[in-house]
Amino acid sequence: MKMDGETEQLHVVLFPFMAHGHMIPTLDMARLFAARGVKTTLITTPLNAPTFTTAIQKGKNTSRPPLINIQVFRFPAQEAGLPQGCENLEQALGPGVMDQFFKASAMLKEQLEQFLDKTRPDCLMAGMIFTWATDSASKFNIPRLVFHGTCYFSLCVGEILRLHQPYKNVSSDQEPVNTFLLPSLPHQIHMTRLQLSEELWSNKETDYKKRSSKVKESELESFGVIVNSFYELEPDYADFFKKDLGRRAWHIGPVSLYNRSNQEKAQRGKTSSIDQHECLKWLNSKKPDSVIYICFGSTIHLIPSQIHQVLMALEATGQEFIWVVRNEDDLGGFEQKMTGKGLIIRGWAPQMLILEHEAIGAFVTHCGWNSTLEGIAAGLPMVTWPMFAEQFYNEKLVTDILKIGIPVGAKKWTTVPSIEDVIKQNAIEKALREIMEGDAAEERRCRSKEFKNMAWKALEEGGSSYSDLSALIHELRGLSTKNHN
Repeated sequence: MKMDGETEQLHVVLFPFMAHGHMIPTLDMARLFAARGVKTTLITTPLNAPTFTTAIQKGKNTSRPPLINIQVFRFPAQEAGLPQGCENLEQALGPGVMDQFFKASAMLKEQLEQFLDKTRPDCLMAGMIFTWATDSASKFNIPRLVFHGTCYFSLCVGEILRLHQPYKNVSSDQEPVNTFLLPSLPHQIHMTRLQLSEELWSNKETDYKKRSSKVKESELESFGVIVNSFYELEPDYADFFKKDLGRRAWHIGPVSLYNRSNQEKAQRGKTSSIDQHECLKWLNSKKPDSVIYICFGSTIHLIPSQIHQVLMALEATGQEFIWVVRNEDDLGGFEQKMTGKGLIIRGWAPQMLILEHEAIGAFVTHCGWNSTLEGIAAGLPMVTWPMFAEQFYNEKLVTDILKIGIPVGAKKWTTVPSIEDVIKQNAIEKALREIMEGDAAEERRCRSKEFKNMAWKALEEGGSSYSDLSALIHELRGLSTKNHN
C-alpha cells in the first residue's frame, strides 16, 4: 500500500480535445491534480502545446511548483484532408471541415496506445470526442475518465433527450405548439425543437447522431465522468445524474478558481490582445457594478447586421461596457464615438481578470459552460445568448433554475447565423436594462453573489469539490495498488 508521502507515484494522464474550451479547463485540472502531489501528464499536439507550456512555465514562478509534463503527439492534418497547421477546432469551423477534423482526431488513437503501453499511467482522462479512448485504456487495464466540458444539468438534459426523444411529439416549429416538456427531471423544463441541432431531431442518420451515440457508449463503459461544476450549484442534477441515471461522476470545479494571481488569470488560454494593466486601469476608473462585459466565446462569429444591432442597443442604453470582438469585425466609427463609455477588445481578452473586477455588473454570454461558470464564480448576473452545442441547456440552468439570468431571446440552434436569426436592438436593449436596473436586478445580483461564495467554499479544504477530488485520488490510488501488486 502506498503511504501518504508517496502520492506522487500516482500518475494521471489528461488528453483534452483540441479546442480552447476543452484545453483551458483541462490545464486547470492538471494543476489541481499536481497541487495534490499527483504526477500529471498533458497530451496535446505541436501547435496547441504553447497554450500549456506558457502557462506551466509561468506557474513555476509561483509558490506551487507543478508536477506537470507535456507529451506532444503529431496531428495527422494532411492525412485527414485538412490544411497543414489546422490543429484546433477554431480553425475547422467551416462546413465539411469539422468532420475532417474529427477524422484526424480519431487518427491519434495509435499514438495514444503506444504512449499508454510505454508509461502505464494510473488513469486516463480524455475528452468526450475521443470515444475510442475507453477501449484504448482498457487494453492496458487503465481506468478512463470522460470530460464533457459541461455541467450536470446539461448532461442530464442530453441524456433525457436521448432516452425519451420528447421532441418527436412536436408537430410544428411555430410557437407555442412547438414546446415540449423534458420528462423525469427534478424541475419542469420546457424546450423547443429549434433549440436543438436539427441533426438530433431529423429522421436522417447523420455523422452527428453517430458521433453522439458513440460518445454515450464510451461514457457508459468508462470508469466515470469528471465534471467542472460544484455540488451546491446544481445539487438536484448531481444527484439525478448519479442516482437516477446511474453514472459515476466527480465534480471538482470551478477549476478556473485555481488561477489565483493576476498573472495566472491574465495568461489563461491565449496571450491577451490587450495589456492587462491598461484593462485594469480603465476598469478602476469605473463605479462598482456599473460595466457590462460582453463576450461570445472563441468559436462564435456574429454577422455584421447582428453587430450593428448590438452597437445600437449599447448606444441607446448609454451603458458602460467592455466588448470582446473578433479582429476582423468592422464596427464602423463606433469605437471612436464610444471612447470613455466602452472598451473594445479585439481578439483574446483576460476574461477572468475582467469578470472578477468590482466594476463589472453583468455578463452578456453565449452560455458556453466555461464562460457561464466563470460568470457564476465571479458572482455576476447574466444576459444569456445561446447559439449552438449545449448552450441552450446552460441557458435554462441560468434563467429557470438559478434565476440569475435574463434571456436575450435567441430561439434557434445555429453555427452559421443568418439574417433571419438576428436579435433586434429592442430585445437587446430591454435585456441590458433588465439585468442592470431595478429591484429584480438587485435580487439577481444578490443571488449571484451567494453562488460566488458557494463556489469558493467548494474548493476549500473540506468543501464539496475538494472532497470529491480527494475521493477520486483515493480511489485511483487504491486501484493502482491492486494493479501494481
